Amino acid sequence: QVQLVESGGDLVQPGGSLRLSCAASGFSFKTSAMSWYRQAPGKERELVAKITSNSGFTNYADSVKGRFTISRDNAQNTIYLQMNSLKPEDTAVYYCNAGWWGATFGSWGQGTQVTVAS
Repeated sequence: QVQLVESGGDLVQPGGSLRLSCAASGFSFKTSAMSWYRQAPGKERELVAKITSNSGFTNYADSVKGRFTISRDNAQNTIYLQMNSLKPEDTAVYYCNAGWWGATFGSWGQGTQVTVAS
């Protein structure tokens, strides 16, 4: 079955950096666009970044453009989210999923908590 396992979240000070990972299995990862989402307390889940299957195209939410970078390693069935210049408003649980035009899978992983605070 599909498995999406996010990791790398932590407590970090404003201005700091983190690198998130998402290990995927159970579907055709190499031919799938992949995306990162996040959900802050009391808010709906939102798309943060997405990447095509061959890394040819990426797209970012305006709120993270210039600070976050999505990448993938098809040999490792893993995607990454490099987050720089973190702000308190980046605090959220971060999730990954397949798909470009919305999440492919209705079942989500456990997510990884990112907290930006001094």
